[in-house]
Amino acid sequence: MADKIHLTDEQWRERLTPEQYAILRQKGTERPFTGEYEFNTAAGEYVCAGCGQPLFESDAKFDSGCGWPSFVQPMGNEAIDEHRDTSHGMIRTEVLCSRCAGHLGHVFPDGPQDRGGLRYCINSAALSFKPEEN
Repeated sequence: MADKIHLTDEQWRERLTPEQYAILRQKGTERPFTGEYEFNTAAGEYVCAGCGQPLFESDAKFDSGCGWPSFVQPMGNEAIDEHRDTSHGMIRTEVLCSRCAGHLGHVFPDGPQDRGGLRYCINSAALSFKPEEN
């Protein structure tokens, strides 16, 4: 895992688009079925849009029908951090990039049972996609 990234609020605003900033730094979310990667089926890897850390392989992506890209597992235990989220009157598990602490989305226990049973529900704007090279 790469060294942690610590930037000022101003540096994050310069580095990210307004939508990326709202999601990664302010724990926002994009509207369902509007994200760039919701329907992406290309082979490759998904990295953090804030710092470039690899997060999810395309093989772990599945169509959950929830409106956001969904994955069954991250790329190793060090790629993400998880925190209890009690905002909006719910108890959920927030998923963050372990390198830059950017908010990615949430993980739920309603994923495919034959693939571990988890659904990492991730905002497209929190990700960048690196296609597999042939």
